[in-house]
Parts: sequence; structure tokens; C-alpha cells
Amino acid sequence: MMAATSACKEGTKIAMDNGKYVRYTPEQVEALERLYHECPKPSSMRRQQLIRECPILSNIEPKQIKVWFQNRRCREKQRKEASRLQAVNRKLTAMNKLLMEENDRLQKQVSHLVYENSYFRQQTQNTTLATTDTSCDSAVTSGQHHLTPQHPPKDASPAGLLSIAEETLTEFLSKATGTAVEWVQMPGMKPGPDSIGIVAISHGCTGVAARACGLVGLDPTRVAEILKDRPSWYRDCRAVDVINMLSTANGGTIELLYMQLYAPTTLAPARDFWLLRYTSVMEDGSLVVCERSLNNTQNGPSMPPAVNFVRAELLPSGYLIRPCEGGGSIIHIVDHMDLEPWSVPEVLRPLYESSTLLAQKTTMAALRHLRQISQEISQPNVTGWGRRPAALRALSHKLSKGFNEAVNGFTDEGWSMLESDGIDDVTLLVNSSPGKMMDINFSYSNGFPSMGNAVLCAKASMLLQNVPPAMLLRFLREHRSEWADSGIDAYSAAAVKAGPCSLPVPRGGSFGGQVILPLAHTIEHEEFMEVVKLENVGHYQDMIMPSDIFLLQLCTGVDENAVSTCAELIFAPIDGSFSEDAPIIPSGFRIIPLDSGMDASSPNRTLDLASTLEVGVAGNRATGDKSSRGSTKSVMTIAFQFVYEMQVQENVAIMARQYVRSIIASVQRVALALSPSFFGSHAGLGSPPGTHEAQTLARWICQSYRCYMGDELLKHEGSESSLKVLWHHTDAVLCCSLKALPVFTFANQAGLDMLETTLVSLQDISLEKIFDENGRKTLFTEFPQVMQQGFMCLQGGICLSSMGRPVSYERAVAWKVVNDEENAHCICFTFINWSFV
Repeated sequence: MMAATSACKEGTKIAMDNGKYVRYTPEQVEALERLYHECPKPSSMRRQQLIRECPILSNIEPKQIKVWFQNRRCREKQRKEASRLQAVNRKLTAMNKLLMEENDRLQKQVSHLVYENSYFRQQTQNTTLATTDTSCDSAVTSGQHHLTPQHPPKDASPAGLLSIAEETLTEFLSKATGTAVEWVQMPGMKPGPDSIGIVAISHGCTGVAARACGLVGLDPTRVAEILKDRPSWYRDCRAVDVINMLSTANGGTIELLYMQLYAPTTLAPARDFWLLRYTSVMEDGSLVVCERSLNNTQNGPSMPPAVNFVRAELLPSGYLIRPCEGGGSIIHIVDHMDLEPWSVPEVLRPLYESSTLLAQKTTMAALRHLRQISQEISQPNVTGWGRRPAALRALSHKLSKGFNEAVNGFTDEGWSMLESDGIDDVTLLVNSSPGKMMDINFSYSNGFPSMGNAVLCAKASMLLQNVPPAMLLRFLREHRSEWADSGIDAYSAAAVKAGPCSLPVPRGGSFGGQVILPLAHTIEHEEFMEVVKLENVGHYQDMIMPSDIFLLQLCTGVDENAVSTCAELIFAPIDGSFSEDAPIIPSGFRIIPLDSGMDASSPNRTLDLASTLEVGVAGNRATGDKSSRGSTKSVMTIAFQFVYEMQVQENVAIMARQYVRSIIASVQRVALALSPSFFGSHAGLGSPPGTHEAQTLARWICQSYRCYMGDELLKHEGSESSLKVLWHHTDAVLCCSLKALPVFTFANQAGLDMLETTLVSLQDISLEKIFDENGRKTLFTEFPQVMQQGFMCLQGGICLSSMGRPVSYERAVAWKVVNDEENAHCICFTFINWSFV
């Protein structure tokens, strides 16, 4: 009705071909508006039907009605664009306010630093080196918690807790908006209308600290409610228990909390915190939630140390939430922790000493979650498989939590360790507690029998070098057949009664025996969920299984260009009903990058970390050669869970150990192939170790092409090796074996890109598979020429990548490659000017 009234006020007019204008009556506009809301773009037949059904429109030509709808759609588009621009303007105004506040804070910090610099210069002039106070030493080591001086215990009575709370509030605000901490902008984070906010990390303070300022479309009370529920958005948070709560005279609340954080790997203990949380409203209407540890108190409640946990310290941190003009909130977040890095192996300490890591995992995660909730409220919709975003988020949280529980294996959840078989590379835990089994033995109506009354977890961690975590995880995701056993997949699916999926299956991409069906992305697209359809799995031993199995899969950090703390691939068989309360027994991989500056020969590495460096064939190990991107290290954690019957525990344990060890071997093989030190990188390929055979093959390829074609395959520049020039050649160059069914044995980078595969998976692709039916006929007809005259030429056509994508090429040439003894070694193809169709 508002649109109709607006149209009447404007005196809606339609320009006709004869130059005259038509004015609609309010009744006519109302009738047209009703149809517009039903169908904004009616067909010609529908417009004629409207004229017949509405006598008041009988005097209007169909062409006039068509023009009216065109104008109405244009006005609607302009209205939406104006609304969008207003929202952007409000956001820019709020961001400008934040930037002005940040600028004021930086000016204060500069003034403070100038004053300190002047003071220290004066002190240096008045003091000799021999009489310098040794307090400098304590300043250098103040970041090490075990060397800091002990302060007298604080009073934890109600009055004492209020004093601690007020002190925490003051210290937190000095970090959030003041100069108590020297903040520097986090690398790669630039403020703007589309950015997550202004993110900074600490420089030179005790522990690790991060701060963020941002705008979210939620009111302050709702923001505080969400952020207080830390386990809902912080995946590393196992639990937050409110032990006690009391109200203050100013309307605030003080809570005593016990919080536990999961350990990210099997090589370090988990962390816990004994905290005070103070919530209050400031005079300007801002809402403040601040927290700190209560590690040194008396005359009040305390929390004794817990088994399997290291007590860490949360320094004054929290959230300052201010209402924003036009709706929403401006939020300041500060996270400041001392995670006791001395308690973990030296190779892992970067994970506990990095403010950048804290910002990515905690501070930015809070802002992302708030933005996700805000978007879901403003744009409610149903995503993949008929699930709302909140339901999918709950499923992803369930996957992540289950994987974290498997990695940590806490005794209070019923986990106990099995004896080792003499090799400590894989750890086995079992859990038959009623709480664990209650979820698994949930009854379903799909007819598949229950198989287990206990869960076994096989887990291990390994050190990886010179392989990007995102690249390795993407390979594991897209080439499951390289490391997974279809029989084990069938066993795992049967164990949780995972039957065939009856839901409508959306279209997905095919990746060698599996179909990946997208479900949902987060706002920043750093995490997404999908359903993986494993085709023609068959059976495991004597168990009859459906031909297809479905896995629910969570992927994080697969984008090499995104800022991410880790790369994860977590999956679990799902029941055919795909219900939200279905049992989820997740397994998967987590790859966490480590500081590239750490010494790889650290004596503090555990046995399995050291043993994983002994990979590959002799001569193919990394020997200090570094690509132009520098040497990188990461730690991979693997955890696989199996449901089983107690009477077959010994057999399942043997199977689990063998399976995880085979996965470790596959990962090592893949990592070695993906490493720049194995076959060079895009930035440059010198003479990497262990590639003598590849250098020789490149020479044979070029010599044979010159012999049979009378021309040079490569145009050498300077002193670059044949292998390097061949590797970067723009045309796809591929070699196949001289077997009855030729398979590919080598490809340059363009060839791998064309086939959408890697060096590891190349040998699984046969020559005939990349051609369509016409191409195969031509190939089988012309192929004997290669062995007889040494070469053949193919006209342009279509071939297929390993993922089934059509690839067009202008022409192709094949020639026989002979070795130094002039014996046929292989057949080489080059596809010229290829491109995906």
C-alpha cells in the first residue's frame, strides 16, 4: 500500500510512442501493485489475464502495463540500492569514528614514547655502563612467567573480589582505548568498509595480546550475551563453568569461572583458567565485560590444579561494547594471555608465543562469529540440503568438538590408553563410557544393525617441512583415494548405522570416486561444510553395505592466500536421515604452521616428530635447500575413531594402528611430492636434491624431439637447465609408459594443471582416460605411427582432465623418447594452446 500511495503521489505516468502520458487511478495502481508482489516480471499471457480479471484495467493497453512493470522494477532496484548505500554510509561513519579514536590513541602513544625516549637518553648520559641497574635483565625476561617476582596473595572475599573487578576494569580499558600496551597493526589487516575491523597485536609486553575494533549489526546486550558463551564461537574452548556469581551495588555482576581449552595437538597438554568476570554498564551507556585470572588469591573460592591441564593466566581482557548510531554496536576486544610456553616442546612454542596466532584464533574469531550471526538475522535463508545456517553451524561445531575430544582424550570423558606395540608413533585410546556410547547407539529406522559398544581412537602427530598446509590439505580433500581405504570407510559407516541418503542431492564436483556436495560457507569463506558421497564402496569383510556412503565434512584453511591459523579436514559418516541429533564420530587432519625461524634440529622434539623427518627415498630428503619462499615447518595431527564391539578390541587395535601408519606414509609421500624442494617451485627451480632422474628425462625428451621433429622443443635462456625450462613450458608436456595400457609417468606444471592432478596421482591416470570417444579412436588409429616413424601429429580436439572437465587444444604432437642407448623409454605428448572449455 505504501508503494501504491507513493505511486499515486508521484502521479504515475507512462510515456507512449505518440508522446502522450497516461495517468493511473489509485485503484489501477493498487491492482498492479498486488500483481507485482505476486510476480514482479509477469509474462505477456499473465498481463493479458490481468486485464481480463480486472475490469478497471480494461482501458489500458498491454504495452502500457508492460512499461509500468518495467518502471516498477526499476524503482524497486533504485530503492534497494539507496538502502544499501545508506547502510554502507552508516558503516563508513562508524569506521571513521573508530579510526579517529585509533588516531588519537596512537598520538598519545607517540607522545608517551617520545617522553620515555627523552627520559632514557637523559638517564644514559648520567650513568655509566658499569653502574647500570641490572633491572634491564628482568625486563628482558619478564615475558617468562616462571621468572617474574611473586606478588602477595589478593583477598578473594566479596569485598576483595569487587576491588579486583574494578582494578580489572581500569586495566582493561587502558588496553582497549589507552596506551597500556604498545599495539601494532596486524600484518595484512587493512581497515575498510568490507574488512572485519581494525586488528592489532602487542609489541614487547608480557605474554601474548591482541586487540580488535569493529562494527556489528547487533545491539550491545545481544553482543555481550554471545561473547560470554565462549564455547559457542571459540572452537578451542572445551567448557566454561560458572562456579559462583554475585551482584554489585552499581548493578554489575561478578562471576567466578573455570575455563578449559583444548590442546591443538597430541604433543602438548591442554590449558585451563580460574577466572573472574566483571560485567557492568558505564556512565555513557557502554557495556563492559572484562576478565582476569585469579591465580594468587586467599580468603575465597579457589580451583585446584586439574589432571592433564596446565594452568595458564588470563591478564585483564574483555569487551567494550558501545551502541552505534543507526543501530548495531561498536565493539573493542582485548585478549591478553600467558599460555606458559615453557610447558611444551620447543618446536611447538611458537604456537604459544605468537600474538598473531592469538588474534587469528580468538580475537578475530569473535568478530567473525558476531558478523555471521548478524548476517543470518538480517538475511534469513535456507542453505544446502534444506538446513538453516544456525543448524549447519551447530553441525560444524559438533564435528570440531568431536575431533578435539579425540585429539585430547581426557580421562574424565572415559578415555583410557592401550599399551603400545613397541613403537610410539601411534597412540591408541579406548572409550566405553555410557555417555560416549549413548550418542552412538541412537536408534534409527534405516534398517542397518548396530555394530559397537566402544570407541577406539588412533592418533599421531608429525612434523612437515617445506609444504604449504593449505596445498597439502586440498590434496587430501580432493584425492581421498590416495590415502583412504574404502573398506575402512565402509566399516566406519556401518558402525554408526549410516545408510543411503534419501535427501535430494545437490550438484557437486567429482573427485576420483567421490562427489563433493557443497553445504555452506562462513562470511570470510575460511571455513566451509560439505557432504562427500563415496561411490561404489561395496563392503567390508562380511558386512553388506550400500554402494554409496555419505560423509559430513568440515574444511578450514584450504585457501593459500587467506590468513589462517591452521588447515583442517574433519569428517564423519552420517546417517541417511541427516538429522541434527545423529551420532557423529569424527576423524581427520589438522595442520598448524610453525615459525619458520625455529631450529629443525631442536633436541626437545618428541620421538615421532624426529622420526617423521626420515621420509622419502634416499637422496630425496630436504637437506637445507630452501625455495625462494623460505623454509616452512608445520605440525600435522591425525586422529581416527572407530566404533567396535569389545570382544574384538585386539583386532580393531591392530587394524587402527596399521591404518593410521599407512595414512602417515601416504601423507609423507604426498608432502614430499608437493614440497618445492622435490621438484622446484613457481618462483624458481634450480637443481633440487634427488632429481637426477628428472634431469636426465628432460634431456632425453628434448633430444628425441629434435631428432624426430627437426626443431627445438625448448627455447633456452641463459644457463637455465632443461628441466627448469621444461617445467615452466607454457604447453602441456606429458610422458606415458610403453605398456599395453599406457599410464602417465611425468608431466610439467602445465600438464599437471591441464589434468588437474599432482605428481603423486599422475600414475593413476591412463592415456585413454583423457580422450573422449572420438579422440580414443584417432589415438588407437594413429598411435602405431609413433613406434614406426617416431612421431605423430593430432588435430585440435577435446580431452578430459582427471576431474572430468573438458579441455580444448589447438593441436597435439607425440614422439618416441629414446634413452642414451637409443632404446625406447616412453612416449611424450605436448598439447599446444590448451584451455578449459
